[in-house]
Amino acid sequence: MRTVIIHGQSHKGSTYHIAHDIAEKTGGEIKEFFLPKDFDAMCCGCTKCFFEGEDKCPHFKKLLPITKAIDEADVIILASPVYVFHATGAMKSLLDHYGYRWMPHRPEELMFGKQGVCVSTAAGAGMKSTVKDMADSLTYWGVAKIYKYGVGVAAADWEGVSEKKKKSIDKTTSAIAARLVRRNGKVKPGLKTKILFSIMRAIQKNGFVQKDVEYWKEKGWTGKKRPWK
Repeated sequence: MRTVIIHGQSHKGSTYHIAHDIAEKTGGEIKEFFLPKDFDAMCCGCTKCFFEGEDKCPHFKKLLPITKAIDEADVIILASPVYVFHATGAMKSLLDHYGYRWMPHRPEELMFGKQGVCVSTAAGAGMKSTVKDMADSLTYWGVAKIYKYGVGVAAADWEGVSEKKKKSIDKTTSAIAARLVRRNGKVKPGLKTKILFSIMRAIQKNGFVQKDVEYWKEKGWTGKKRPWK
């Protein structure tokens, strides 16, 4: 079982510890990326990924190690502490670069058999909106099963988190990890994803962006084929 963790910050605080704990409990290979250290480019809005192909993005080569790790992983963990009620700018910037992979455009077929986890912490509030920032991308990528875990830790760092809170977190991370292991290789998209795919399939039969239309046609998705078994 292979897990990739993308951390929306470079320091190892509460969010890092929780995300890493989930990955460790699933066993197997773990790859980690820390933003902005491992990817610091801002999407410049050139739209080349949409109209000419993702390889035309000015940051394509720099992003490639993360893209490759995402595609090879069985589980994708996106982790971000709350920054003003949302994911970090570094996380948002990374996810912006994968707009071309959203279902209205050219979703990667491999995503429809993967599991994803979105993790967020804060001393106070804002976890729900932060987790949603990341889960939106996983949903529109087509990730089959998504778990969300946001928790208020009432502390500025992991060392300051109470033992009682850590025990509660440990119980939850163990439960999430157990589900990931049990469902590895067996997940299929739920009704929401299938409906969303059907809507996009209908749009792509005529289409607005030629690159997208050709992609869906080559995949056979405008016909009877689907990106899941």
